Amino acid sequence: MGKSRKYSNPQVGQQRKHKVTFMLTDEEQKTVDRYLEKYKISNKSRWYRETILAHILKTLEEYYPTLFKEPEMRR
Repeated sequence: MGKSRKYSNPQVGQQRKHKVTFMLTDEEQKTVDRYLEKYKISNKSRWYRETILAHILKTLEEYYPTLFKEPEMRR
């Protein structure tokens, strides 16, 4: 029996076609490599993508505009 995948492929029609490139210092790269090795992450590209998007989505959710200010909602 074949090895089952933990993650699915992108949905049909949602292929990744935008390339993003960035550079790291030697220290940053060592830190990333240690993290990936510690948590046995084999797909670095997926990890970068999920980590970055998770941070963006969390930030957008925190600063989502609301009708009332926070003190007014706590009354």
